[in-house]
Amino acid sequence: MDMLLLFKGLILGIIEGVTEFIPVSSTGHLILAGDLIGFDDDRAKVFEIFIQLGAILSVVWLYRERLSGVIREIPRREDARRFSINLIAAFLPAAIIGFITHKAIKAYLFNPVTVAVALIVGGIAILLIERMDHRNHVSSTEDITLKQAIGIGLAQCLALFPGMSRSGATIMGGLVIGLERKVAAEFSFFLAIPTMFAATGYDLLKNRGTLSVSDIPLFTVGFVTAFISALIVIKAFLRYVSGHNFATFAYYRIVFGLMVLAFYWQNGWRF
Repeated sequence: MDMLLLFKGLILGIIEGVTEFIPVSSTGHLILAGDLIGFDDDRAKVFEIFIQLGAILSVVWLYRERLSGVIREIPRREDARRFSINLIAAFLPAAIIGFITHKAIKAYLFNPVTVAVALIVGGIAILLIERMDHRNHVSSTEDITLKQAIGIGLAQCLALFPGMSRSGATIMGGLVIGLERKVAAEFSFFLAIPTMFAATGYDLLKNRGTLSVSDIPLFTVGFVTAFISALIVIKAFLRYVSGHNFATFAYYRIVFGLMVLAFYWQNGWRF
């Protein structure tokens, strides 16, 4: 058993869990971290996809009662049906565009420099949105309209660019169209379930030939650490957004992105 490889898996699992549901781009951080620690071959790419399952299952676990309640009540309650339809409507834009552009995105955009640029651009966008006059009138995920759900789904399409952040795009999109901060964050979490299961399942199916039995310890370590760290971060993030804006995340993105650009510029842009 390669202990150094397991340690790399542990680090990447923590990074995935910590960054998946806050507006800083988990994919971007995984690309950068993998490049820096020398874990960026084909197996590493499949590993990064797989550990996203650990993070998304943390949402399913935290909201298990609410999700099971919605599923049970779909035949009887209008709000349960509306919530389900809204999730599907918000999921479809990125699913369709992502399916069409998947190969090109993987080929041309998954590198540290494009991620760094996206981090900076996304950070500036967050600051600009925070300066807007928000008239937040939606105080529950059940009150989101179909039009608003489609708007959040269109915003999620921006996250197809690595480094933009799926959670950042959907949360900020929710703020722009009138959702309260906590509601925008929660709907982003729920939307992550079909989005990430679909994207992860598609990628794993395409790359199943890359895996072997010897990879089980590595993938288990990454999966478990992503699950546990995501559980902790989601709870903390919801408490944070109840009384704070997202400017802190924006400044972090900008500073971190500039540091990455400086690093690769000093190294002759070799990535």
